[in-house]
Amino acid sequence: MTRWVRAGVVALALAGMVALSGVVLGRIFAGALLTQLVAGAAAGSVGVGLAARRLPNWVVAPLSAVLLAAYTVLALKISADRAETAGTLTEIARDSLVNGIPRLLTALIPVEATPDTVVVPVIAAWLAGLAGTEIAVRAGRVLLGLLPATALYAGALYVVGPNADTARWTTLVFAGLAVGALAASARAVGQPTLEAVQGVRVRASAAAALVIVLGLIAAVGPWIGGRVGATPVDPRRYVEPPQVDSLDESPLNRISGWALRPRDPLLKVSPAAGAKGKVVRLRLAVLPDYDGVTWRVGATYRNAGRVLPVLQRPPDTTVARVRQDVTIDGLAGRLLPVVPTPTEVAGARVAFDAATGTLIGPDRLSPGLTYSVTSELQTPDLNLLPTAETPSGDAVARYLTVGAGVPDEIQRLADELAQDNGAAYDRAMAIQEFIAEHYRRVADAPSGHAYPNLKFFLFGPRQQGGQAGTSEQFAASFALLARITGLPSRVVVGFDAPAAGGTVSAGNAIAWPEVLFDRLGWVAFDPMPKSKDPRPVEEDFRPKPAPPTTPPAPPSAPSETPPSSAPPTVMAAPPGPGPSAAVVAGGASGSVLLLLAAAAGAIVLMRQSLRRRRLSAGTPDDRITGAWSEFTDALRLAGRPVPPHLAATEAAAYAESDAGLPPLGDLVAGINTVGFAPGSADDGQAARAGGQAVAYVDALRARRSWWRRLWWTVHPGPLRWSRRR
Repeated sequence: MTRWVRAGVVALALAGMVALSGVVLGRIFAGALLTQLVAGAAAGSVGVGLAARRLPNWVVAPLSAVLLAAYTVLALKISADRAETAGTLTEIARDSLVNGIPRLLTALIPVEATPDTVVVPVIAAWLAGLAGTEIAVRAGRVLLGLLPATALYAGALYVVGPNADTARWTTLVFAGLAVGALAASARAVGQPTLEAVQGVRVRASAAAALVIVLGLIAAVGPWIGGRVGATPVDPRRYVEPPQVDSLDESPLNRISGWALRPRDPLLKVSPAAGAKGKVVRLRLAVLPDYDGVTWRVGATYRNAGRVLPVLQRPPDTTVARVRQDVTIDGLAGRLLPVVPTPTEVAGARVAFDAATGTLIGPDRLSPGLTYSVTSELQTPDLNLLPTAETPSGDAVARYLTVGAGVPDEIQRLADELAQDNGAAYDRAMAIQEFIAEHYRRVADAPSGHAYPNLKFFLFGPRQQGGQAGTSEQFAASFALLARITGLPSRVVVGFDAPAAGGTVSAGNAIAWPEVLFDRLGWVAFDPMPKSKDPRPVEEDFRPKPAPPTTPPAPPSAPSETPPSSAPPTVMAAPPGPGPSAAVVAGGASGSVLLLLAAAAGAIVLMRQSLRRRRLSAGTPDDRITGAWSEFTDALRLAGRPVPPHLAATEAAAYAESDAGLPPLGDLVAGINTVGFAPGSADDGQAARAGGQAVAYVDALRARRSWWRRLWWTVHPGPLRWSRRR
């Protein structure tokens, strides 16, 4: 076998080994584009190395780098055209090179061959082929030259992890190519021109190497054999997938703000092709987690391509294919509203949560963003609901969990509603009818769905604002009562959009509850009021009063004879000469002034201590909450208290309506972090929030007259307000 033939065989084996890495990795990709691009990189890199084996090393490296850049651009162009990725080629290349690794490891399987998911495998394949060719063909170190291709193959197996079947045949072919490359190079050992001594040395070296290999097999073989049936590690668990912002962690809090501005345009939709009826419901977020304070998204989003995985369809449902274009107008955040459940998305890069079928974008939404969605609208067979059961066990424990400390009144109401309703559907309907018949929907109800908020909504006096709320309280109350009665439930936030297309405004925002049934999946319920004059809850449900305390013993009748234990009568001393009335009045006035001065000094010291405690004591969450209290107390002292229904962002806008006051962005971001992601704030964020609060308070106080500033300093209100919180 001539030297050129041996070099060609080794190069061919190397190219095949590198290409097999693309075959292995392509098992988690949709389509064959990734495999084809890796095979092209393998052929190009090995071919360049083989053709330039006679050129100096300093020429080969720059030449291969130029060709690698050209091939990478070609691969990005092909994948961008296939995936219909928006943007210029320069923007696509920059984004792919910066984010290629994390997006490959967080992409939803099957992975679409987009520029950012193919760029890393293509570059790695080219470098492995080039390095292997230089070492095996140019330097003649074939065994060492196989290491780059082997490392690339092992890396592909690691990235795939447990997400595909065993790569048995590709591994056997890979090993066969490696053996072929070594066999082709073996003739070089026995050249007739070698001295006999050299032949002996070579054979001795080969024997020593064989002994070492056999020893490694004996030592490591049993461990490798034991790992054959083990489940491989998924590297995706070490990479944090895309996360929602604090604004989107609980969109339920935004319902009240939208209700106050019902005419604000949020998005525009095209006619929903395939939908029936006049209204189609868009899903924005699914909230399955409740801790007694907040309903949260709790989703795991994975970067996805245009084609989304088809979720499991319940057997007793009707599926309609709906297509719609959505254009963002005033909607904020990253969540993308869609008709459930999306199967294809075009026009926007998205991340997808397979558990809820919801989408987020990589960046905050901006006006003008347009995307097209094709969805499978699933409608359960409602005739099966009366006999349907709800699932149980660890799989649905998440949808039955409530926070500790359920108010007794809510627990007793749930018990009463479930008392004569053994079937799951009967319990759900009893809860729906009770809420729909007894509560009013109002636009100006304050936001909140923690236990105290829901207790006031369910049982508060009507004349004080109780028994009225937005869809936030209706949906949250239904879901809480459902969980207490053993029904797996969740809250969904979305919009009622015209099926014929048009503008979706803030007034179309709505929250609704869903219950999970066997064979039917998630079924939506509607606890919203059916009449404008609902019955007061006191007519049908009265919380049991607290057990009476033992009444005090009645006082005994008065007796004319004083008891023996009565103290002896003290005779008043006759009046004598004393200080004049003017002296007494002057002393009393001085004492009063001293007492007032002492009280004012004590209040000032206590106020200063309260500020230090708020801004420097406790966890970052405590300090951010304290900074927010300083901010709200200042507005109360200025005669402009924050309305209770405003969210943090709205409260900041309300406070910044006076021009020239310091900004409050860090303070708002901090309080939203505390509210929607407790424990995630750090010391730096707490310090920035406190600094902004102090700057705002000082600037607001400086605008008052001198006597108002003095009254501001000694006002005892913040001490009393602090105790009430």
